[in-house]
Order: sequence, then C-alpha cells, then structure tokens
Amino acid sequence: MSNDVLIQILIDVIKIVILLFGVLTAVAYLSLAERRVSAVIQDRLGPNRVGPFGLLQPLADGIKFMWKEDFSPARVDKFLFFLAPAMILIPSLLTFAVIPFGDTITIKGYTIPLRIIDLNVGILYFLGMTSVGVYGIALGGWGSNNKYTLLGGIRSSAQMISYELALGLSIVGVLMLSGSLQLPDIIRAQMGSYAGFIPKWNIVRQPLGFLVFVVAAFAENNRLPFDLAEAEQELVAGYHSEYSSMKFSMFMIAEYANMTAASALIVVLFFGGWHVPGLFRLGLSPLTMSLVGLAAFLVKTGVFLFIYIWVRWTLPRFRYDQLMGLGWKVMLPLALFNIVATAGIM
Repeated sequence: MSNDVLIQILIDVIKIVILLFGVLTAVAYLSLAERRVSAVIQDRLGPNRVGPFGLLQPLADGIKFMWKEDFSPARVDKFLFFLAPAMILIPSLLTFAVIPFGDTITIKGYTIPLRIIDLNVGILYFLGMTSVGVYGIALGGWGSNNKYTLLGGIRSSAQMISYELALGLSIVGVLMLSGSLQLPDIIRAQMGSYAGFIPKWNIVRQPLGFLVFVVAAFAENNRLPFDLAEAEQELVAGYHSEYSSMKFSMFMIAEYANMTAASALIVVLFFGGWHVPGLFRLGLSPLTMSLVGLAAFLVKTGVFLFIYIWVRWTLPRFRYDQLMGLGWKVMLPLALFNIVATAGIM
C-alpha cells in the first residue's frame, strides 16, 4: 500500500478512537448531569462528594459496576440473556459513524472530514441502526423469563412500531427540501439566511416536522414521559429487571448513547449542524471556522441533551393507552399532513 493509503487508514482509526472515547465520556457525564439537574429541579443536593464538585462520580460508578456481582437467575435463557445487552449497545454506538460533527479540517495538506464515513444514504443508515436496538430490549425481556420483563419488551416493541412511522415521515419534508439523503448535504442546504438575519435552518421551514420528530425521538428512546417499557410502578424495572453489573450498565450506556445520537440528529436535520450564521463575515481562517463550527455543533447537541433531562424530571408518565393513541391518532396524521403541505408549497 502507498503512504497516502496508510495515512488515510491511520486518520480513520484515530477518528474512530476519538469518537468512541468522546461518546463514552459524554455518556458517563450525562448520568452525572441527570442527577445534578434533577437535584436542582427537586431543590436538593446531587452527587458532590467524589472529586471536586462530584466530577469523579461517573468514574466511581463505573468501578462499582465492574466489581458488582454478575448474577444471572437460573430460569433465564442464557444465550438471549447475554445477547440482549450487546444487541442494544452496539447499534447505539454505530449510529455515530455517519453523524457529521463539523465540516472539514486541513492538517499538513490532508483534508480530514469531521465524520467517520459519508454514506449517500446516511439518514437511512441512522434510522436502521436505531431500529435494531429494539431487538435488544425485546430479547432482554423474553430471555429473562419474567412476566414483568416480558411485558416491558412487548411494550417497547409496540411503542417502537407506533413512533417509528411518525419519526421516519417527519423527516421526509427535510429530505424534500435538501434533495439528498446525505447528512452533510442536509446541513449545507440550511446554510444561508432569510432577509439577511433569519437562519435558513429547517426549524424555520419545517416547524411541524421538528415537533413531530422530537416527540417521536423521546418515545423511540423510551424516555419520560414515554418510558412505559420500564415503568417502575407497574413493571418493577421493565425489560432489565433481572440484569446486574456490567450487563445492566450496557443498557444504561445504550440509553444515554441513543439520547446523544438523537440530539445530534435533531441538530443536523433542523438546526443547521455546524453552521453558525454570519461566521464567514468575521474573516477567520478555514481551520478556525471549522473548529468554531465543531464547537457550535457540540453546544447545540448539549442543549437538546439538557432538554431530554429537563423533560424527564418535569412531565409525568403517560398511560399506555394515551401513548398509543398519541402515536397513531396524532403523530402519524401530523407527519402525513406535513409531507402534503411541504409538497404543496414546493
């Protein structure tokens, strides 16, 4: 192989390592952020003992998970019981491969896209990976051989079917406006402004699609007020009731990873990705503009992660019939109406 090919492989490996480390670190500190934000909302103190301001609490939690007893009930289906955590964790991490965190940077003559891979069907890949995760929940509920876990798995499957339709249809308007399934192209289609100061982001052009997508994303990720698959008052802990130690940790990591991926996709589809309005007018160097765009993308994603946490500790859980009714009677018709309206305007 030529030196250029070896350097490109090295660049790709470095990007994968940095991305994996960044995602896992973000997931660890999301658990801390959730506990601290919930403490503020409930007017109490959160974790503040381990390290300065409690910043080492995720490390302590990780060590605790590794050293806890890995207990498996005798009645479980061993193969499915061990397969389920991997089935939900691996797809949740693979979704980040197509997310464009920034434009490109040039280092010593090499142009490096700030993403792992640029698929021409990137949005379909993302939706496919997120859909696979429900198999992990269903297998965990079935393999645990427990009536509460089974109910949790069935609920999650029905919930996914209900909201996957609305989730997919809500972004059709975005795809119609951008004319591409590639995520970087969707971002570039949002660059520019109306009247010189209103960003041309899809939140301006597709407000109904944005609303439907956000609600469907909450339901897809089993987050309050749609966490019926693990409703503690009804199902003990739902599909992961029988899990402990690192297998339970894998379920938790997957949940926060899915939250992060969904927040990043919201930014890509509706908030211009790495685009910062008016940045080109400052006369910055291309490298500086790319780094500012990367920082802007991370800040936007962080805002939606905060909204995920905020909503969890603010809204009550829906009843299951309310959840299904919202999906089929409200979200699906609104998503279809948005497609028709977008087509009519275009």
